[in-house]
Formats: sequence, C-alpha cells, structure tokens
Amino acid sequence: MKRSIVWMASYPKSGNTWARIFLANYIANAREPVPINNAHMVAMGDSITKMYRMVARGPLDVTDIDRCLQLRPLVLRGIVANNADINLVKTHNARVTARGVPLIPPEVTRSAIYILRNPLDMVLSYARHYGMTPEEAVHVVSHPDNANPPDEETVTQFMGPWSEHVRSWTAKAEYPILVLRYEDMLADPRTCFAKLVQHLGMPLDMERLDRAILFSSFKELSEQEKRQGFVEKSAESERFFAKGQKDQWKTDLPAKLVKKMKHAHRKVMRQYGYLE
Repeated sequence: MKRSIVWMASYPKSGNTWARIFLANYIANAREPVPINNAHMVAMGDSITKMYRMVARGPLDVTDIDRCLQLRPLVLRGIVANNADINLVKTHNARVTARGVPLIPPEVTRSAIYILRNPLDMVLSYARHYGMTPEEAVHVVSHPDNANPPDEETVTQFMGPWSEHVRSWTAKAEYPILVLRYEDMLADPRTCFAKLVQHLGMPLDMERLDRAILFSSFKELSEQEKRQGFVEKSAESERFFAKGQKDQWKTDLPAKLVKKMKHAHRKVMRQYGYLE
C-alpha cells in the first residue's frame, strides 16, 4: 500500500479552502482563474458520504458512527489504490484515534500541510458558517467533544477543541508536516505559497506562483461566488468568502468572549503568536 496521501488539514474556517484553490490554479497554470467549484478536483475530502457508501457495498446509515469509522480504513485504502505519488486529501479531523480507529493512519500518509488561524478570528467565521451566535461558537470550539455531525453529504468529522486540534497536527510525526499560519499567508503570500509548492515537490516558478496567488485572491474568490455560488457554502450562511481579513475580533467579538477564548486556548495561542 502506497503512502501517498498528503493531508490538507485545518480546523474549519482557517484557510484550507484558500490553499486548495491556490493549488488548483498553480497546477492548472492557465491564463484564466480556475472556477472555485472545481477546487475539489485537486483535493478530495476524507469524509464524503458517497465514498463510504461505495466501500460499504450496501445501505449505510451515516448516523451509525461506529460503522462509518470501521469503513474509514477502506476509504483511505481506496484513495491510495490509484498508485499515484501524491493524493491531496482535505480534512478537518484531528490527528487522533476515534473509538479505536486512527483517523490519520501513517501507513497511507506521505506528509501533511496544516493551516491554523487566530482562534479569535476563526470563531467569528465559524459562527457565520454554521449559523451560530458567537457565544455558541466559542463554547463549541472549546468543547472536547466538538464534531461535525453526519448528513447526506459527509460523515462525522472529529475535531475536538481548537487547541487540541492544533496540538494533534503539530506534534512530532513520522512524516513531514508543513505548518502555515493564515495571517502569514495574508501578509506574505509569496513566501507561504512557495513553501506549499516546494513541500509537494513541484517545481517553483515565480511567475506561475504570482499568477496563482492573484487568481486565488479574496477579491477573485468573492466575485466568483457572487456570480456562480460555491458548493462548500453551508445552508446556514449567506456567503462562504465573507471578509478574509485578520483582527476582525477586535471590533466584532465581545470582550467577555475574547476572555473566554484566551482562557480556554491561552497556551497554544501564545505558542503561535496570538496573544498580544
């Protein structure tokens, strides 16, 4: 079994989609932006219900979490069965074991890219995406049992609290893990996206890089969403690409919620430069 999966991992609303759309444009190397709804062609998801039903070879109740977890190794083996050198796979799962099943097994893993974002900004975007109040989102992203429940499109995703998610993906591993901060991607996209290209072993062409950065700019993605919609937008939110900025928490997150987030995630926030 080939170790070909490169995980594109993040807590929800941390920049995973942006990175995947950049890669779609870099790989395509076209003179026009890749449509945002084609981003899935570059990196498949690891929780797509259709894939679990295919390996189940029969009816599958997605609310049966244990059954879906039993099928996960088969889904991942199916991904690497194409014998490709690299299979990019998007995940919001933590790098943990759930009910005895390793969610990110090393035997299929080549490497990983982990994107993290200031949780004070992430939680605002999380609230919009999932149709929650900021208070509800602060509670959820700090809860040890936080998970995305199953539906017709995706099986359960096990995330846990933000701090533990970050720790799980940035801990020592037997394969390389590239860690990128969303804020650095905003401030210096050339350096960050060049690291991403090189991590995947692709040749680095600066003209091609600059074009892919332009074609995946927030302005371009927002305008595309206005024209054609975006398949990854949740039913609870008006827009997927809402602002794309940093430090929104300074004006939009109430002080009492800032205090709660810092109390719950202080150590990891300090480690990654998110405490002033």
